[in-house]
Amino acid sequence: MSTAGAMRAFGAIITRSEDGIWAIEGRGETGLAAPKGDVDCGNAGTGVRLIMGAASGYPISARYIGDASLSSRPMGRVTIPLAEMGAQISSEAGDDKLPITITGREDLLPINYAPPVASAQVKSCLLLAGLNAHGATEITESHLTRDHTENMLRAFGAKITQDKRGDGQVVRIHGPQSLTGCHVIVPGDPSSAAFLIVAALIIPGSDIVIKNVMMNPTRTGLFETLTEMGGFLRTDNFRTSGGEVLADIHVKYSKLHGIVVPPQRAASMIDEYPILAVAAAFARGTTVMDGIGELRVKESDRISATSALLKAIGADVTELENGLSVIGSDGETLHGGATIETHHDHRIAMSALIAGLRCETPVAVDDSTMISTSFPNFFTLMTELGAALTEQNFV
Repeated sequence: MSTAGAMRAFGAIITRSEDGIWAIEGRGETGLAAPKGDVDCGNAGTGVRLIMGAASGYPISARYIGDASLSSRPMGRVTIPLAEMGAQISSEAGDDKLPITITGREDLLPINYAPPVASAQVKSCLLLAGLNAHGATEITESHLTRDHTENMLRAFGAKITQDKRGDGQVVRIHGPQSLTGCHVIVPGDPSSAAFLIVAALIIPGSDIVIKNVMMNPTRTGLFETLTEMGGFLRTDNFRTSGGEVLADIHVKYSKLHGIVVPPQRAASMIDEYPILAVAAAFARGTTVMDGIGELRVKESDRISATSALLKAIGADVTELENGLSVIGSDGETLHGGATIETHHDHRIAMSALIAGLRCETPVAVDDSTMISTSFPNFFTLMTELGAALTEQNFV
């Protein structure tokens, strides 16, 4: 919703029908219009970083703002390369945090850039900027990241090349290019499905099927990890829509065991580590999650927040410099009985509530309003599945 509002500010006409279908009339050859006021991206970290790139290819200025959480997150990872491409960047606080004003240019310069941290957001920002750059924009990734933007841009008519290099790749786009509107079917989000999957794995008697889940290999790291831990996950009914692969996932309660999660898998499951840590808390043995320092600059410091969550409900967890080590309960319930500080982070809130389903006494969260940013029907769906989520469990 924040991204839709932001794009309306740039002149796009966006409507939603009662049956949930969105229609977007883009700006076409005219290009994005200068916003009349601030571009408020709310809590949308992906939204603001991608929009910054898309808007930098036009000779317009935009002042980007967000909520308290988004305003604390680093933007230098995208503003530094955008400045190299010729955009003018102004941060009011003198750091790399919002509010930030960016003035783009119609003759944006192409760039050869290797992000210091593997990030689909950075790559996507530069690809969108590269649409209007004059020449080849090249992004070199040390590790593969999500390729949703490449898939989507191709669906809209863009030409992009991807060449494997070591554990990563080189992605190139030659601008300027024009896009043509098309019909898109949006698949189910693996990061949201993760909460349902872990709930089913740790609660005895559970047996569910989650339909229409995106199975893009850059997003299935959690599914691989939970399977390696002994989880019953079976996928079938594979099909393709909008350039992405979808499937249905059958999940049953399973006796999990700890593993060492390969650090190179982080890019394909970076948002799922808090709920993975919950699964680990009920597994047998030790689960080590390392090489995930990126989690310290999400909506919250998710390493510290997840560690605090687990300790509060009675789990045995050690916070590492760039990760977590969790000794599980071997399927036994934990004490619970805590109110978890969410730091206004939707994934911490949902992880705490899922963990509470296997605790002896209720687990509460200090705030649940932000859950709607990524999973607006979380409470309704979990309740329909039999989860005991009540006013006592969230405030």
